[in-house]
Amino acid sequence: MAISGELDLNGALAQLANARYAPESANGAPGAASSRQGAETLTVLTSLAEVRAAVNEIAATAQRLISIYTPDLEPDLYDQTAFLDVIKHFVLTRSFSKVRVLLAEPTRVMRDSNRFVAMGRRLSSCIDIRYVAAQNPQRASSYLIADDRAIVYRMRADTWDGVADINNPAVARVYLQEFDQVWNASAAEHGLRAARRG
Repeated sequence: MAISGELDLNGALAQLANARYAPESANGAPGAASSRQGAETLTVLTSLAEVRAAVNEIAATAQRLISIYTPDLEPDLYDQTAFLDVIKHFVLTRSFSKVRVLLAEPTRVMRDSNRFVAMGRRLSSCIDIRYVAAQNPQRASSYLIADDRAIVYRMRADTWDGVADINNPAVARVYLQEFDQVWNASAAEHGLRAARRG
């Protein structure tokens, strides 16, 4: 069963990795738009500005669940006013909404003040932050998933190269399943909130 899961994950990775090599446009052909229907929602990202815009856009589409896998709550993405406004609106206007954050390298977050963490303290029933458990292998990737259909994914968290897809349930579910496995194996993090109360 694990092998099947790995193959699914590898297939999803291949689909995302190959996205940048897909033909950008098939201009001139009358049927081009209809033949590319499925690909129109996929965007290749190469800069901080593009990733920031994609994170805000994807998060804003969520109806009930936002799942974030990040090394350290990357301040350039998640400690920005526009993103914090999206999260605040999401948790305050939708019943039973939930934001889950998995931190792979939480020491930096504990050192730095972070407005997302402060919001998480105030809205602790809606925002849950956990450290990735030591027994789970560290992943170099970083991603945000809205519900089970939209995703912003970077294979390496130390670069801005990645992809965003506002409507790709198949890929989003693969990463959501991975996220859920790590989430369930990771204890709820109390030290992060307590450290900021000081």
